[in-house]
Amino acid sequence: MVLQKRTKSYRRKKYKRKTRKWSIKKARMISKKKYKKLLTKKRLSLNEKKQLNRALFVNYCKCIKKLKYNKKNEKGNEYPICNNSIYKNRGYSVPPKIKMKCRDYY
Repeated sequence: MVLQKRTKSYRRKKYKRKTRKWSIKKARMISKKKYKKLLTKKRLSLNEKKQLNRALFVNYCKCIKKLKYNKKNEKGNEYPICNNSIYKNRGYSVPPKIKMKCRDYY
């Protein structure tokens, strides 16, 4: 008796991963006093840079959320408005793909 090879190829099903969404309201923020101090400070330590970057990111996502669901603004206008108000007016460069990172927050 001769064994035959299977002619059909069996593939594993690819499952789409669910991305976890976090609440931007529950995000840990530094105090407003410390936030303003970090914005004006010229030399920041590594820990201070992380705190400031996180605070800017949270403010950016909150800005987008407010403008996105506001009926007065046109669709797609929220991104350049928030870029200017949060990053560029304060003298910071906008991080790459920040728009995509905000999608993880609702």
